[in-house]
Amino acid sequence: MRTYSYLITIVGGLGEIGREAFGDFRIESNGITTVLAAEMDQAALHGAFNRLMALAIEVVELRRLPDGMNEAGRRAG
Repeated sequence: MRTYSYLITIVGGLGEIGREAFGDFRIESNGITTVLAAEMDQAALHGAFNRLMALAIEVVELRRLPDGMNEAGRRAG
């Protein structure tokens, strides 16, 4: 299955349990929202949403980056 780079923006920050649950993601917080970034296929994306739902975390935005862009928003390669 093909993978894409995704950015998932959530409300607030992540506590210890949340950071552990998303340890395989790059996590950046500005105090108001937190962005979880990772390269995933569709199955992994659904798994991430299941983790978010299990932790009752509110999702603000999901964005798939254009082909060739990595999670940092730079051209891969």
